[in-house]
Amino acid sequence: MTAPTAGRKRPVKAKSLPAVAPLESELNEATIAEPNAEQAIKLVMDMMAIPGKSGEEQAIAAFVVEELRAAGLGEDAIRFDKAHRQSPLGGELGNLIVKLPGTVAGPRRLLSAHLDTVPICVGCRPVRKGNLVASADANTGLGGDNRAGCAVLLVAALEILKRQLPHPPLTFVWFVQEEVGLQGSHYLQASLLGKPKLAFNFDGGSPDKLTLGATGGYRMEIEITGIASHAGGAPEQGVSAIAIASLAIADLHRDGWHGLIQKPDARGRIQQGTSNVGVIRGGDATNVVTDRVVVRAEARSHDTRFRNQIIKRIEAAFRDAVKAVQNVDGKRGSVSISGRLDYDSFRLDAKEPCVVAAEAAVRAAGGTPTHAISNGGLDANWLSSHGIPAVTLGCGQKHIHTTAEQLDLEEFVRACRIGLRLATSPA
Repeated sequence: MTAPTAGRKRPVKAKSLPAVAPLESELNEATIAEPNAEQAIKLVMDMMAIPGKSGEEQAIAAFVVEELRAAGLGEDAIRFDKAHRQSPLGGELGNLIVKLPGTVAGPRRLLSAHLDTVPICVGCRPVRKGNLVASADANTGLGGDNRAGCAVLLVAALEILKRQLPHPPLTFVWFVQEEVGLQGSHYLQASLLGKPKLAFNFDGGSPDKLTLGATGGYRMEIEITGIASHAGGAPEQGVSAIAIASLAIADLHRDGWHGLIQKPDARGRIQQGTSNVGVIRGGDATNVVTDRVVVRAEARSHDTRFRNQIIKRIEAAFRDAVKAVQNVDGKRGSVSISGRLDYDSFRLDAKEPCVVAAEAAVRAAGGTPTHAISNGGLDANWLSSHGIPAVTLGCGQKHIHTTAEQLDLEEFVRACRIGLRLATSPA
């Protein structure tokens, strides 16, 4: 709960409020609330300088918690779930969840962002040049993805706490391990959220862009076992796992099942998805027929059934390749395939309450909202699976996941205005 101030009553939970409209003065104060731009910029600069790749978010989470405590937030409002204990990666801690009881009546709202950055951002030293921020080290990324989103949430929470701004019931969630398959939001302990009715996720891109849907992703590990032999003295006795993998990948490429995939369905409508073989590991020497190769691949599509079709085609290609390679004695290798759903696809209706509210906030902050569908995964994918429809907004990040990454401070500050308005606006 927020700390009480002299002459002001402690905020009460929304369910305890009488069924009356909030005071006009409260509505006006909420409507015109603006964040302190320079303080917001200092905050995001400090946050981008803190290392925190996926699974190692302890330091950045501690920074967020310390800022909230300094603003008067009580310990009972701060929780960490145990998402990291279920994640394949493990990790230092789970998702950071902060709940504030409402001071005005209204449905609970959730604001979220992810704490982790990709590994290339470790060691970043952010430098401001005018309205742009970049990394001083040409060999590191900036980490604006997604420290800018984290800062938007933190700015909103701090402004509310320090200025005692009227607000409906609120839940803030800083997710862990987004960059490694949305593990934090996947294993989120949703029962800790307080049943939010409106949800807003902050990630990369322009604050005008409202992402209403995203693709679903499936990851595969394919282990090929061949037969080792001397590549010079007795190559005919071997079964090359590398040859099997090569045949399978070539088959997928030739038949249009690798990369961008566009296939007609029974009615002639084009189905679309993507696949990629991203990792191949195997072999130690050129004079040995390689008997083990591990391949890691993925399949994506907005259509769950078509994604499953892509997965089956990948599996069939590797099984057929095993049959095509045999040694002089007629012996063949084998293949073992495992996989997991990283996230399922979702798509919000344009009339979804969170979308309508986000559009209004963008316009109020001087922007023009546009709708988009993402071909990458978002924490909103899993929020949707948890029964919480969430629209995703950007925070001014550009060229993410590269050493050329930048943060546009004008867009970032506008995202902070949008975030604060979504947290405090009465409608």
